[in-house]
Parts: sequence; C-alpha cells; structure tokens
Amino acid sequence: MKAVVYHGPKDVRVEQVPDPVIEAPTDVLLKVTTTNICGSDLHMYEGRTSIEPGRVLGHENLGEVIEVGAAVERVRVGDRVCVPFNVSCGYCKNCERGLTAFCLTANPPYAGAAFGFAGMGPYNGGQAEYLRVPYGDFMCLRLPRERPEKETDYVMCTDIFPTGYHATELAGLRPGESVVVYGAGPVGLMAAYSAIIKGAGRVMVVDLHPDRLRLAEEIGAIPIDYSEASAVEQVLDLTGGEGADRGCECVGFQAHDIACVERPNITLNNLIASVRPTGTIAVVGVFVREDPHAPDRLSRRGEIVFNFGELWFKGQAVATGQCNVKAYNRYLRDLIAEGKARPSFVVSHELPLDEAPTGYQQFDVRKSGWTKVVLHP
Repeated sequence: MKAVVYHGPKDVRVEQVPDPVIEAPTDVLLKVTTTNICGSDLHMYEGRTSIEPGRVLGHENLGEVIEVGAAVERVRVGDRVCVPFNVSCGYCKNCERGLTAFCLTANPPYAGAAFGFAGMGPYNGGQAEYLRVPYGDFMCLRLPRERPEKETDYVMCTDIFPTGYHATELAGLRPGESVVVYGAGPVGLMAAYSAIIKGAGRVMVVDLHPDRLRLAEEIGAIPIDYSEASAVEQVLDLTGGEGADRGCECVGFQAHDIACVERPNITLNNLIASVRPTGTIAVVGVFVREDPHAPDRLSRRGEIVFNFGELWFKGQAVATGQCNVKAYNRYLRDLIAEGKARPSFVVSHELPLDEAPTGYQQFDVRKSGWTKVVLHP
C-alpha cells in the first residue's frame, strides 16, 4: 500500500509499504478514506520529538471496515467508522474510568498509546491506504449512513474536535462564563467552537495569524491579535480588568513571543495573568518530557519557568493532559449528524495522499490560508 513514511526532520515521503494484516482476534482493518495532518505531526516532522525513520504517520483516521478478527462482534465489514487517535483497550483500570488517553495495556510500561506517534507505542498511523485498528470493537465509532456528505466533519471526531471540547471540560467552563483560548490553530479553534456550543458568554481567541483569527471571528469568537498589543492587557480590557473565568492553552511547547522567539512558558504564564482569581486553566497543547532542540537548558529537559507564585496567590487551578477521545466522540458525532456542529470549517485544503509532503511543508511554515490539511488516500 501507499503510505506517508517518516525519514527524518522535514523529510516525509509517500512510499510503498507492506499492507497491514490482522494480528490479533480483536483487530479490525480499515480502508482509509480520509485522514488529517495534525499540528502534533509537525513536532515529529520538525525533529522535535523522537520517532524512528520508517514509521507511518497519521493519527486522525476515518475509513471503511474491510476485515475483522475472529473475536470482533460489534463492528462489521462495510461499516464506515472513525477511530480515536488514542489506542486503548477498553478494559484496563484507566479505560474503565473513561481515561482512554492513559490506557495501561496498549503501550506498557507507559500510560497511553497512539497511532503513528513518537513514544506512544508501535502502532503505524493511517496516512496510508489501509490501517490496522487494535481493540476494534471498542475503538471504532460507527458513522451514520449520510456520512459521505459530512466526512470532513466526522474525521474531526478522531482528535481535534474532542481535544478542543476536552479543553473546555478541563477548564470547567459553564454556560455564560467567559473563556480565553491561547492559540488559533485547529485545536484552539475547536476549543473556541466547543465553548460557543456550550453557551459561553464571551469567547476570546489569542493568536497573530490573520487567517486563523478570521476563522475565530467567523464562528463568533473575539479575535485578539497579540502583535498589536499585549494579549493579557486586551483580555483584561475586555473583562473589566477582572480576567476571563476560564483559560485554555492550545499552543504547547513551541510557543513564540511577538519577536518570533521560542518561549515554551509564555502562553502558560500569560494565562495566569489573563484568568481571574479562582479561575481554571486547561492545558491541551503538547508539552514533552525532553526536547533536544529546545531554546534553553531547562526546556531541553521538559522543564519551564512557571509563575507558580502568582497562580497560588490567585487561587487558580490547572488541569492538563491528552484528550480521552472516547469520552466525547459519540456525542460530538451526534451533534454533527443533527446539524448542530460543523467542525470542518477549519479545513483549508483537501489533498490526495501523494501530495502529503507538500501539505506537511506548507502547514509547517504556517503559510497563510493553510489552516487544516485533509488527505484522501
């Protein structure tokens, strides 16, 4: 089959690789019809996270079931399904509690596994013609019959839509409250969109890319361009000096300041300043245990200078971690099915699989207009 294969920093190629096969009786094989390039893929593409050459990338996958293992009971050949980026068993201590991002079975001795991702187990990704899905009955979310017309919506249920929703859940957002989202990439836009769906009173989105801020404004959020003035001051001005009730960090360890200098701690510390006393900050942007190409000694070890004193005196809470996609994807799928959500508004480009290297390159340099790239094998 054809697949997107990682060869090193800034080097992904579409190559022929062996077809996946059923390896365990609980496996499902998919013919992939839609898969996305995620911002998290760019960490590997840039060489900032360690993944071995030869791995197939891609953790946002949707397709048609073409084969099932002998122990699969619920999923049938011909079903069209989307698959969480988390690989999870469904029966370990964490999975039983709904914490599928921290599965204890799929990637021992670590808690958590994912398709085509550094440090998250041996699973190849789905930027390919076919994909093996372990624990198929638990992992596969079947799609309504009208799904071909909404395929670019449903594929967002694999990662970014649940992750954005997860940010609002971690933040404890309630109807009528204000929230500030740092980062207007796909996840930040999904966090803002989720906040609007949940009835937030005021949603503010901080970034400096005009195309991304324009999308935020189109869904009803207030765009805040930090290249024009301090983001913190703008948030305080919009909230009568009090700060937002809730905050969402959707940037991660490669955050930059106004001079385009990388500062891994800048959005976290800005959120402490932007959120009111006793507010809650959710962190869904990726932070890593180590980063050999980080700008300073601390962040190379996965550490940052964090304004804990201010956080403590303001009585704020911080919640972190990858999204437990299974906790949300069924509900978000149904919102799409009923016409209550259209997360595909973030999609700027749909490309054939052969053009994946171009998609990676353009998305990585944040070329204007490249907000989310969808691939069709």
